[in-house]
Amino acid sequence: MLDYLWIILLVALITYFLFRRFYTPKYLKTLTQEEFIKGYRKAQLIDVREPREFDGGHILGSRNIPLSQLRQRINEIRPDQAVYLYCQSGARSRQAAQIIRKKRKAEDINHLKGGFKKWTGKIKKK
Repeated sequence: MLDYLWIILLVALITYFLFRRFYTPKYLKTLTQEEFIKGYRKAQLIDVREPREFDGGHILGSRNIPLSQLRQRINEIRPDQAVYLYCQSGARSRQAAQIIRKKRKAEDINHLKGGFKKWTGKIKKK
């Protein structure tokens, strides 16, 4: 009987963590590349990948605020202006959106569907 409880608990924990990782909240808009391109030039374009990933190639005009530094650099993000986020696949940008929403009360937060690995537009390499 105790074994079943442990299995149920383990399954519940795995389900919870998977849900948190892949759930997209209502305040975060997931945009296709075409939709992303239409709006990112008038917004704050933020790459939340680590600096070595950013240096390997990034969307032209983006600035790098890695997710690992976001809490320390949160004041660099203006809450009154649209925020366009991207990472490698979309998972970190969802986490970044949650932090930005909570700490800066930003309303207009968007992220790139599929992340940078799906991007076919112009890029810049350092």
